[in-house]
Formats: sequence, C-alpha cells, structure tokens
Amino acid sequence: MQVTGNIINIFEKTIKYGSIEIQDGKIASIKILAEEVASNTPYILPGFVDAHVHVESSMLTPVQFARLAVVHGTVSTVSDPHEIGNVLGKAGIEYMIHNARHTPFKFCFGAPSCVPATTFETAGAIITPNDIEELFQQYDEIGYLAEVMNFPGVLNGDEDMLAKIALAKLYNKPVDGHAPGLRGEAARKYIEAGCQTDHECFTEEEALDKLKYGMKILIREGSAAKNFEALIGLLPEYYNELMFCSDDKHPDNLVEGHINLLVKRALEKFPSLLFEVLQVACVNPVLHYQLPVGLLREGDNADFILIENIQNFEVLQTYISGEIVAEKGVSKIPNLSSEIVNHFDCNFKSVEQFQVKAQGEKIQVIEVLDGQLITLRLECPALIKDGLVVSDLANDVLKIAVVNRYHDAPPAIGFIKNFGLKQGAIGSSVAHDSHNIIVVGVDDESITEVVNMIIKARGGVAAISGNGVKNLLELPIAGIMSGEDGYLIAKEYSAIDRFAKDLGCTLNSPFMSLSFMALLVIPNLKLSDFGLFDGENFLLTSLFIEKIN
Repeated sequence: MQVTGNIINIFEKTIKYGSIEIQDGKIASIKILAEEVASNTPYILPGFVDAHVHVESSMLTPVQFARLAVVHGTVSTVSDPHEIGNVLGKAGIEYMIHNARHTPFKFCFGAPSCVPATTFETAGAIITPNDIEELFQQYDEIGYLAEVMNFPGVLNGDEDMLAKIALAKLYNKPVDGHAPGLRGEAARKYIEAGCQTDHECFTEEEALDKLKYGMKILIREGSAAKNFEALIGLLPEYYNELMFCSDDKHPDNLVEGHINLLVKRALEKFPSLLFEVLQVACVNPVLHYQLPVGLLREGDNADFILIENIQNFEVLQTYISGEIVAEKGVSKIPNLSSEIVNHFDCNFKSVEQFQVKAQGEKIQVIEVLDGQLITLRLECPALIKDGLVVSDLANDVLKIAVVNRYHDAPPAIGFIKNFGLKQGAIGSSVAHDSHNIIVVGVDDESITEVVNMIIKARGGVAAISGNGVKNLLELPIAGIMSGEDGYLIAKEYSAIDRFAKDLGCTLNSPFMSLSFMALLVIPNLKLSDFGLFDGENFLLTSLFIEKIN
C-alpha cells in the first residue's frame, strides 16, 4: 500500500512531498518526490500520543475509548489503570489489558503504584509490590510504574513505596511522578528517588523548579484539570522535556477532540514552532516510554495520520500498523461489547443517615475551584435548623457525602461551596481514587434518592431535580465504565451534564469536578468515606471548628 502527501519530518524539521510504502504494517520506504510542498495535498505526520490518561475516566472500556480517540489522530496512550485497580486490584488491570487487545490501538498500561491511594479511605483492593512484579513479568502491555502519588512516602523512606520504585528500575521501566506543589529540596529528593515525570504542575514556576532537576513535565488539559494556559509558555525553550496529556477525559469531551486540540492551541500561540509542538505531541512520549509506535521513519510501524493542512489540523485519516482505523471523522474500529465485572456491595441508605447534628456554629467547608483539582479550605457559619446542619443555598454551601460502596458503613458528611445547585442533587460512583459514591445536594431527601439510584444500578452517574425528575447513566463495569457504544454514552453523559446545569450547577464539568472531591492526594480539603481530610497535613479533620462541649 502506498500513501502520498506532504511528509512532515519532525527530526529533520522539513516538509516535502513524497510517498510512503507500507508492507506488513511497517514503513518499507519513504520516497521524496519533490523538495517543496504540494498544494491542495494532505500532510502526513506521526500520530498523537496522550502521555498520561486514565481511560476509565472516559467511562468507556479501552475498546470504546480507542474508537473515539482515533478519529482525532490519537494512535496511542500512556494509560494508568489505577481507577479500576482501586476497585478490583490486579484483576482489574488484567481486565483492561485483555479488553484492549481487541483493538489495534496501542495502549501502554502502567502498574499502579498507589492502590489504595491512602490509608484514609476504603478502596476495593490492594496492589502489592508482588503484584507489581507479576505485572511487569507477565504482560508486555505494562510499560511503566504508574504515578507515584504517595510523594510523602517517597520522601520519608516508606518501604512499600521504595520497593515498587526499585522493581521499576530492576525491570527498566519508567516511573511516573505525581507531586502537586512540591518544590525545592523536596522536589529534588523525590526526583532523585526515580520519579521522572509530573502532570500536576499548576504554575510555570513549579514546572521550572522540577525541570532543573531533570524531570519531564506533562502539560495537562482534561475535563476538570486545565493547566495548558499556565504551562504552554515553557514550550519554546523546553520542548524536548514536555509532553501533552489529558489525565481525565469525559466521553462528551473525547467526542469533541483529544491531543489534536492541544496541538492546534499551541500553534495558535507559536505558529512558527510546528516541529517543536509536534515533538511534544508525537515524539517525546514514544521515546520516553519506549512505545511500539512509529514516528514516520523507514522501518517504523506504520502509525501516522493525514491532516488537511497545518492551519486547521483537521484529521482526514488515522493509520495504526498500516491499517486505516479512522477516516473523515468516522471510526473504523468495531463496536464490540465487553464483559461486566464489578465490586459493589452496600445496602440502600435512609434520609436519617445523611442528617448532621449540630456540634458547633462554624464548619470547615471545601471550596471547589472550576478547572482545578486542588480545593481551598473555608470557615463558614453553619446553617442550623431544628438542631441539624443543612445546606445553605443563599451562600452556596451545600451538603456533600461519600458513601462506602464496598460494605455497609455510615456515610461521611461535609459541606462544599461553588457547586451552585439550587435544587435536587447529583452523584456518582466515579470518585477518585477509591470510587465510593459521592453526592452533592440541597436536601437530604434528594441526596438519599441519588445515592440509592447508584446503588441499585451498581454504579453510575445520577441526578434528581427538586420535583423528583431523575436522570441516570449506568456504569456497570467496575461501577465506573460502560461497555456500550462510546458515542451513545457520550450523548447520554451530555444529557445528564445539561440536567445538572439546569439544577443550577455553575461548574464547567459538574460530574468530573465532583469525582475529584474525594481525591485525598490533591490538597487542600477533601472528603473520603472516613470523613473530612486535610490534604496539607495529610490527616483526617473535624467538620466543626469549635465543637460544643
């Protein structure tokens, strides 16, 4: 098979008209037919790579994720499966690997280093150093040690954490970092321990601090966390040390675009840096993670894309191993069903279980920041009615709860600001990292109803209005994914997203933001099924600031 077009050579920084001969899934030869660009002719370039993503956050299986991603020119992902790992342990990682084998898409999975993420929450499983070693030994698809979120453990010499990093070094696997806000000597120590990347930088100054110690920085733009604008200014000088990633991408956003959107935005800022931008989007992840992904060289795997032009970057065709997997916005990867696996074992809840007896007049409140994973800690007056602390709609301080999905336990209750709901409640069993049920609502009845909808479905995203209108997207696979057609799930998710906004939610991505309110490894104040958590001091804390004696 032969493909002709304007060939973008990122290594030589040239664009020349030529032809590519493909044999047995590889590039047999590249022939330059003219030294200049041919007009009205597509451009050929390596496929895009998402350098860090949790496929499960798309609410889709690997097969369904791939079907959507290839349309946008993505040919590979560096995928951390710790979401399903927190639910099902090593068996969950194996599920992702086996599911991914049904697609030509090139998934590089990590061995999750922090399952559970902390000891301050209930997860469904534990992944031990022995599990890590078995994954390295048994599966070629396991290409790295996934994000080391327990950076305090690394800095304090935690034996379990250091053992996992040592195994990665033994098996010559890269180690992904995760250290939001870590600077100076602590950052240096963390990096010298073996952590090589970070996708959690919120500022250019933080990224520069880590770059000077040899760390690679991932510029993240997902459905909730958006750091592109803060970090893209690094590209002209540090393009060899940068990669693009999404981290978490909900299905509706994945339908709209993927890494291709970051490439377009980067070129709008730096129109003269085409090759540097493509170095970040295509080349750096392949080289860092030693991915089996071609980079448009003779002998490489035939993984590349055709775009209309370098102004609009509209993807016309996507090739993986010489096979056309997407063409003109239509995926050619088959729509395959997936086996259902799960770990969900709790009973329905009552309204009384979500009531909070007043033990003081001031409470600690989580302040959610739109587009960020970090939260702030506020001190607010408690709104007390009949001896109970209730949601304060006038000040947008709403009740939030986390319910243990793995066994019966009392719900943990807190309060949160900036969700903006004026009626009803929204909830989800996608709640990083342990994936218990998380819900925000204006009254206990609505909160209870949403939680019970999710329990009945054994996983899902749910909402209810003030007059009882319900909306539910079922996620039966591990309580976090659906095996149904990705485009259908995206449509259903868009509908429930609009429903949440109709209830008054002012956040750009209500359910994605909600899912991170139990993510204890990102400061400042979060809520687990154990209770309120102080992410700065890494300990549980009280809802009431000054308790009544």
